[in-house]
Amino acid sequence: MQNPILPFSLRLATQADEPALHALIEASVRVLQRNDYTPEQIDGALGTVLGLDTQLVADKTYFVVEARAACARILVGCGGWSYRKTLFGSDHAPVRENSFLDPATDAAKIRAFFIHPDWARRGLGSQILDACESAARAAGFSRFEMGATLTGVPLYLARGYHILERIEVPLRNGAALPVVRMAKIESTELPK
Repeated sequence: MQNPILPFSLRLATQADEPALHALIEASVRVLQRNDYTPEQIDGALGTVLGLDTQLVADKTYFVVEARAACARILVGCGGWSYRKTLFGSDHAPVRENSFLDPATDAAKIRAFFIHPDWARRGLGSQILDACESAARAAGFSRFEMGATLTGVPLYLARGYHILERIEVPLRNGAALPVVRMAKIESTELPK
C-alpha cells in the first residue's frame, strides 16, 4: 500500500542516477503510454525517441524527483530542459543537434519527462516543469518548445503550451511515433 504523504525532493540528476533513470523511463513508457501508442510503437521508440539523453545530465539541466520509501530514496520522476537544439530523443536518436541555442532568439527545449506509473497523477510532472522553466528563464530564455508524447499533451496544454504541429517520427522497426511539437511564450507584460 502506498503512503500518499511521502515526502518528495527535486534535484539535478547525476551520472550515478543513469541506471535507475533507464528503468524509470521504460516503466513509465510501457505503462503510462500504452493507451496512446501501440506495443509496436513503444518497442520501436524505447531507447531512441523515448529514452535518456545523457547530454542533459552532463549539462546539469535534467531533474529527478525522489520519494522516501522505507529507508531508501527512489527515483519516481524525471525531466529537463536544454540550451541545445535537439528537440527530443535519447542518446541513440537518429537526429541530434547539439549546437547551442541563443536565448535572445531561440526557445529552450523542454525534454524527456517521465513519471513512474506508481507515482503518476501526483503533480510531479508539474513540479519538474516549474523547475525547468525557472532554470531556463534564469539562463535568459523566455520561450519554451518541446516534442510531447500524446500522453503528455493534456498536461502541457493545461500549463499554457499550445500545439504547433503534429510530427510522425519514423522508428527503427518500421512503425512511426506521433509526437506533438508544442510551445509556450512567457509574457513580458507587467500586470496592470
